[in-house]
Amino acid sequence: MLKNFKISKKLLRQLDYSIIIISVLIVLFSCLNIYSATFRNVGIYYAKLQFIWMIMGLFVIYLILLVDYAIIGNYASIIYWAGIILLVLNNFVLGSVHKGAKGWIGIGSRAIQPSEFAKLGMIVMLAKLIDDMEGKVNEPRNFFKLAFYAALPMILIVIQPDMGMTMVTFFIALGIFFIAGLDLRVIFGGLAGIVVLIVVIWNSPLMKDYWKGRLLSFINPEAHVQGLGFQLNQSIMGIGSGKILGSGFTKGLQVAGNNVPEAHTDFIFAVVGEEWGLIGALMLLFLYGLLLYKFIKIAKGSKDLFGSIIAVGVISTFLFSIFQNIGMTIGLMPITGITLPLMSYGGSSILSNFMSIGLVLNVGMRRKKINF
Repeated sequence: MLKNFKISKKLLRQLDYSIIIISVLIVLFSCLNIYSATFRNVGIYYAKLQFIWMIMGLFVIYLILLVDYAIIGNYASIIYWAGIILLVLNNFVLGSVHKGAKGWIGIGSRAIQPSEFAKLGMIVMLAKLIDDMEGKVNEPRNFFKLAFYAALPMILIVIQPDMGMTMVTFFIALGIFFIAGLDLRVIFGGLAGIVVLIVVIWNSPLMKDYWKGRLLSFINPEAHVQGLGFQLNQSIMGIGSGKILGSGFTKGLQVAGNNVPEAHTDFIFAVVGEEWGLIGALMLLFLYGLLLYKFIKIAKGSKDLFGSIIAVGVISTFLFSIFQNIGMTIGLMPITGITLPLMSYGGSSILSNFMSIGLVLNVGMRRKKINF
């Protein structure tokens, strides 16, 4: 029985352990920053939970590696529709409102964010469809089929409304379509359509005043310094005060004074910038860059299109999330609820990150046929 839960040594030799090491280093750094941002109020509570989520994430990676990703592809429809069902239950039956969006399903004292897992289902489904189509994404019938499977989770996430996760799923689909070779005229046409959609949503009941305020405060934070722009202004002040070397672990004045709301979740980079300075921020960006480089290497070296597209979907997720999250903390991007991968506190976020990493490692580990 236990043999079914063992990975062969020949396969393990193909595993890129450095990806796991880098991921663990980022999460451990995350635990330090979460502790610094929260210990004055709750002690080690959130940092300890983040560490537990990491252990669970590593176990999830192991479970994913047990199964050939080609077999996972055979269940793409089940995985995808399970995510859709979770979103429907969240939106219309079980969901609870948090930060202006109905994005969470409560389970006892904890809660899960269905969209984090639905985006993974979308990646696997699009990868499977494109592989079945042999990459012929420009044939109208194929394109509209792919567009349907990409649009459905986005629509359900927009209804919540979670603008941040909607942006993530859109850029996942965009990255996959681009790498799959979709005609650039269609891509630019789609981007133009998104602009029109944004205008429509902005003027619809879906766009709450809370979200409008957050976007407007990004454009002119100084005018909203005591309101919705307070978070961004405090974040910029904290990062700026960190200078080159930072103020020191647990010594950030902005963090210590609880002046940066959501410092342990959405605005964790503000803690990094203030307490670890430019050196700490560059160290984190270096680890992210190394991780993405290894993902790209696996995407290029995959033995099939299915594996390549899975890796591209994960790359798109990480790349956009990193860019958007860090950008919003320094005033370059609008404030959304997008977490910083492997850094922001949150069980759903950490587990979905590790599931994504597990899928990429699976593709890399089985990049060539193993002869027994």
